Amino acid sequence: MLKNFPTSPDRTESKENAKIKIAKNIEQIKQLQKQLNAQAKFSLLVIFQGLDASGKDGAARSVFEGLNPSGIHVHSFKKPTQNELAHDFLWRVHKEMPAKGMIKIFNRSHYEDILIQRVHKWIDKDRVDARIDAINAMEKLVQVDNNTTILKFYLHLSFERQGEKLQERLDNPDKNWKHNDGDWEERKHWDKYMDCYNDVFKRCDQPKWHIIPSDEQWYRNYCVAKIVLDTLEKMDLKFPKLESEMFA
Repeated sequence: MLKNFPTSPDRTESKENAKIKIAKNIEQIKQLQKQLNAQAKFSLLVIFQGLDASGKDGAARSVFEGLNPSGIHVHSFKKPTQNELAHDFLWRVHKEMPAKGMIKIFNRSHYEDILIQRVHKWIDKDRVDARIDAINAMEKLVQVDNNTTILKFYLHLSFERQGEKLQERLDNPDKNWKHNDGDWEERKHWDKYMDCYNDVFKRCDQPKWHIIPSDEQWYRNYCVAKIVLDTLEKMDLKFPKLESEMFA
């Protein structure tokens, strides 16, 4: 249950030390990305989910800053177009899966189709169940068939901190561009979103979700960077050999 997970930093880790570790981790991620891209055998899909103002953009920007742009791509899933609505709900998602050698970041994802639509009762229980089965099947497919490792992050923001950050978008002229009246409306459904997320974590757990405390940006970035680095280190990444060396 999300209520059992903290939204604030682990105080055994100082902000100063965490920032030093973040910088080191990002440098290592850059080096491993070079191998991932050159080898073109594996791929990495990073999914960021979270309520409004949880820091999805910030986490993606901070952790993956400075990587080779030819080997990474960010895709934001917004309201479906008419063409997308004319197809099954995963049509627009499957074509965005990363090719071998690539890192793909989903800022929001296919999970929106069993979250916001469920909260607002735009789909019934049978459709929810069918979509969960389809999501699990798609994720299994890309993991098995395309050597894609999937990292799923839920950026866990407290209700109080979300209110502060949404208000900042109104009060700070530099952040006015982020303001959306709809975010305040969605905030009214907080408890329903928590229930839906809890169900997603339980039923879509292969691979498991990483619940990231996100009240403080520095700790959010620290946790995400560490998990990304640990994941890349566990892959069998290496630079390809020259053909002459392969047959020597």
